[in-house]
Amino acid sequence: MARTFVRLGAIAGFFGVAFGAFGAHLLRGRLAPDLLAVFDTGVRYQLVHAVALVIVGIAAGRKPARLVVAAGWCFAGGIALFSGSLYLLALTGTAMFGAVTPLGGVLLLCGWACLALGFGSD
Repeated sequence: MARTFVRLGAIAGFFGVAFGAFGAHLLRGRLAPDLLAVFDTGVRYQLVHAVALVIVGIAAGRKPARLVVAAGWCFAGGIALFSGSLYLLALTGTAMFGAVTPLGGVLLLCGWACLALGFGSD
């Protein structure tokens, strides 16, 4: 699991930087400022949680507690749902995608809670 989460974090980080550049260079002037801000929020959360995934991978290699592993899956799913829905909302303007965002946010919160509790258990 350790390698899986480090790889997922690295991939999420790679695409976070790519999406950030895409937004800064190709979307600026093409999207309304409010939609560009939505896209930027997706990038920011993706990058923060890419680092969290790498941390989980390192932690899982040292202390493979079930909650630490659960944190990794929550972060991965949270990135997909939270950031992914914001990217789709910004690019399509379809408000329906915004309904998915809170589900991703809950997964991200669960990831942090699992990580904290995973280090509190033996």
